[in-house]
Amino acid sequence: MGSIFTVSIVQSALELGCIYSLVALALFVSYSLLNIADLTTDGCFTLGCSVGAMVTLAGHPLLALFAALIAGALAGSVTAFLQTKMGVESILAGIIVNTGLYTVNIAVMGFSSNVNLFRCESIFTYAKEQIPTEWYNLIVVLVIVGISSALLALFLNTRLGLSIRATGNNADMVRASSINPGFTVTVGLCVANALTGLSGAALAQYQKSCDINLGTGMVTIALASLIIGETLIGSGSMLRRIIGVVLGSCLYRFIVAVALRMNVPAECLKLVSAIIVAVAIAFPHLKKSAAFTKQKMSAKNKSGSQGGV
Repeated sequence: MGSIFTVSIVQSALELGCIYSLVALALFVSYSLLNIADLTTDGCFTLGCSVGAMVTLAGHPLLALFAALIAGALAGSVTAFLQTKMGVESILAGIIVNTGLYTVNIAVMGFSSNVNLFRCESIFTYAKEQIPTEWYNLIVVLVIVGISSALLALFLNTRLGLSIRATGNNADMVRASSINPGFTVTVGLCVANALTGLSGAALAQYQKSCDINLGTGMVTIALASLIIGETLIGSGSMLRRIIGVVLGSCLYRFIVAVALRMNVPAECLKLVSAIIVAVAIAFPHLKKSAAFTKQKMSAKNKSGSQGGV
């Protein structure tokens, strides 16, 4: 076990886990709260990455994060418009926007498939100068995720946030309460995709590059992190659930790191992700089935012992 979990592997898993946890939080808002399968995630992640990379190239690494937030929110608003105003199903709306974002992303990147940031200043290079420790990358991403999580928890406990949560539970009840569910869906998807864009911008500066295919499979990764976190933490306060999503993302990165250390081919990582998602989704059902079987066997044994008496 010591050879598998080295300090560098733990550090890298925590850093990437925190960065990707923002996408998991996005799915927490759209999938868990709004009950919407938003497939904009893949393209929106690349959008945040490309916008963040180009603004960073212009010499504004901190501004790049806010630019990616706005770009992600705009992508979410388009998806919401197709759903609420055009009557397009949520899955189809996400696919349409995700497809269109490919052209938008490559246009943002100057019609190049990748952007190199190795010679640019970033929030991480600034932190390296100010923080005298090898864990400066983790400190930066923890600050970003901590602020984002706290603001999200506060927002979801406001009147508007409660309306968004209620919309996912029962849109008809929300409509009967004189609240426009179309508006709450729009705000929820904007918030979710803003978090996705922020994650993309943070990853671009972290790995000092951006690629047009970077967001491929991001929904699977985020869904795995989300379900692992919800399975571990369960129900509770909104802040507790948000923390659980972040922990789930970090745990997912640990699983991937272990798979890599066990010499699993890189091209098989998508299959590993799919298996993790399947196991995470099936685990609550299997747990209930095992408990029911145990009770059934216990009752059967009890009945047999009473019959023997």
